[in-house]
Amino acid sequence: MIFATSLSLLAGGTAIADVAQAVQDQILPGLSDFADATLDLADVAVTDCDVAAIQPAYDRAFDAWLQIGHLRLGPAETAVISIAFWPDKRGTTPRALAQMIADRDPIAEAAADYAQASAAARGFFALDALLFDEALSVDEDEPAMAYRCGLIATVAADLAAQADQLDRDWRDGFGQTLTTAGQPENAVYLAPEEAMQALYTQLMAGLEFTADQRLGRPLDSFDQPHPRRAEAWRSARSLPNIRASLEGQRALAAALSDAPIPVTQAAFDAAFAAADRVVDPGFQDITDAQAWFRLDVLRQRVQAVRTAVEAELGAALGVSAGFNSADGD
Repeated sequence: MIFATSLSLLAGGTAIADVAQAVQDQILPGLSDFADATLDLADVAVTDCDVAAIQPAYDRAFDAWLQIGHLRLGPAETAVISIAFWPDKRGTTPRALAQMIADRDPIAEAAADYAQASAAARGFFALDALLFDEALSVDEDEPAMAYRCGLIATVAADLAAQADQLDRDWRDGFGQTLTTAGQPENAVYLAPEEAMQALYTQLMAGLEFTADQRLGRPLDSFDQPHPRRAEAWRSARSLPNIRASLEGQRALAAALSDAPIPVTQAAFDAAFAAADRVVDPGFQDITDAQAWFRLDVLRQRVQAVRTAVEAELGAALGVSAGFNSADGD
């Protein structure tokens, strides 16, 4: 996924980042929470496929993912594709799932086999469609209902396996790669500043993704908004996803600095205040002028967070625009 933002080190900048603190206190605990939450989700899904039974665990797992989902580097660079296949500009996920249900595709019988399924049919957005898209359950006969329930359990188990693998890959490998930057055996980050820059890059790219994709895609233009382009609109998680992502990014920004960042913190406060004024958490009301403007204010506040981070934290760390932020190194 391509982000427009790019970053590079400024000559003579002073790095005040504590990469080890960010990894140990924020990133690894977040990954552990994600793994635990998806395991709980899988445990629920295997016993009950009813939305009311699954949704609390589903929401907890999605919140946990959003806390660290902006970290698209190392093992997460490829894992994110099948954990969170979005934006889905062609509607691939519901089509793939509908075909599987119609064919009673046997790949859904075991989570280990399901790792071979299309990324569009895996992860959170597959569950979102299976649980909340009425088109996948309307006029179901009993065999189709039973298959869909089994598919929900398999997708949840596959997601838990992905979360566990991502947690272990960071804990047993990539986390150490970041914290040993500059040491002779580290061939990825040749200086400590490079690891710091990689995390800062992910912070900036994540804020950009929220402004341009999570908000920009459904807002589009005042004359032509697109409510169904919102992330997780079926489950009305569009706004909760933004909140959870901002919470994770705020924690990362604080971890990257060993000094107060009051301008950045105030910008985050303003963004959360704007989120409080959004009425429909699924953004399905934005064809109304007032609803559109409320969401656009939130977009502006997220953009302001990014500006504050760049001016306050970026300047202190000695980083600024320079290369593609999706690279992460």
